[in-house]
Parts: sequence; structure tokens; C-alpha cells
Amino acid sequence: MSQRFDIPKSAPDAYKGLGSVKTYLQNCSLSPVLVELVNLRVSQINGCAFCIDMHSRNLLKKGVSIDKLVLVAVWQEGGTLFDAQERAALAWAESVTNVAETGVPDISYEAAAAVFSEKEMSDLTVTIALMNAFNRIGVSARLAPAAAR
Repeated sequence: MSQRFDIPKSAPDAYKGLGSVKTYLQNCSLSPVLVELVNLRVSQINGCAFCIDMHSRNLLKKGVSIDKLVLVAVWQEGGTLFDAQERAALAWAESVTNVAETGVPDISYEAAAAVFSEKEMSDLTVTIALMNAFNRIGVSARLAPAAAR
């Protein structure tokens, strides 16, 4: 499968805008590992091979164990591998990513808001929204994961 188009080349200003949000998130109120875990889970839901590959590799570089990495897709079964914030963030990521099915109900918000401040909830939601945007670009453009090149 070959790449269909190159957004950074053909729409550089739009891509720079997304990059500005990414830069903001690199220094936001959330830990870099938590951001990467959320990015990986959103990418798994959306089926973006490029992003799954990239965020898995990033998590390994940040010292996340293989045991934890392979269970991100089924984090509910991960026991103590995932702490309370990680579980809340992954649940929120699933609810927000699947907005058409979930409607992001109050119960999902309340569970996340119980462990995150308003600022953290905002940063977490922006993280999820940006990853969904990047996933849609990656899948639509047919970006190849590094492992498949």
C-alpha cells in the first residue's frame, strides 16, 4: 500500500497548526507517559498503524515495560499495571474517541474528573482530540508504520 498524499507538504500551514497543539501538549499538566498511553489507545481504537507503531516505540523509549505496553488495548484487564490516573485517562479516551456511540456520558466525565483537575481534564481532552485528528490523517493518507517500511 502506498501513501496517498502528504499533508505536511501540501497543506503545511494546517499541519503546523496541529504541530503547535502537539508542542503545547509536550509541556502540559499531564505526564509524558500518560500522554503517550492515551495516544496509543486512541490510535488502537482508530486503527492507525503508523501511530500505533510510533507511540509504542515512544513508550518503550520512556521505559514502559513490554508487559504494560501489550496490555494497553485491554487495560481493564491489566490489574496493577495501570494506576488510577492511567485507568481514568484510558476510559476517558475511549469515551471521547467513540463519541458517536457513547455521547460522552456524565458517568464517564465524573469518573475522570474524580482523579484529574479541570486543567488536567482540559489537557487530556485536547490530547485525545489531537490524536484523533492525527489518526484520521494517518489512516486517510495511508501512512506506513516504521516497522513496515
